[in-house]
Amino acid sequence: MAMTDEHKAALAEGRRQARSIRAYLEALASRRPGRPVTPETLRARLARIEQRLDTETDVLKHLDLVQDRIDVADALEAAQISVDIEALEAAFVTSAKPYGARKGIGYAAWREAGVSAATLKAAGIRQTRNRRSKGD
Repeated sequence: MAMTDEHKAALAEGRRQARSIRAYLEALASRRPGRPVTPETLRARLARIEQRLDTETDVLKHLDLVQDRIDVADALEAAQISVDIEALEAAFVTSAKPYGARKGIGYAAWREAGVSAATLKAAGIRQTRNRRSKGD
């Protein structure tokens, strides 16, 4: 049985929505709470490590500093690849309501996944008191 053009379009739209949701949730998950790590703070930390490497005489401490330098350099490289969170959020806002309705994902699940109340409101997802039962 061949798929209709409408069915193919619906499948493509579902994949697009899933990509939008995944990209936004991954971006949220990659952000750690607390003081943000910026390229400037990483460069300063790298400079301090380099200074300590020049004077460290203990071979094990030197080895630890070498690994720290590698880790900080990797973090600096990753920090310089910026994520346009606003664009990801905009795509999420257009996709979240139909995706959530189709998948049975409620307000509480979105919040637990890290999505802000303001973003859910923008997406048209409202908090409800009804909970989905395990049998649904």
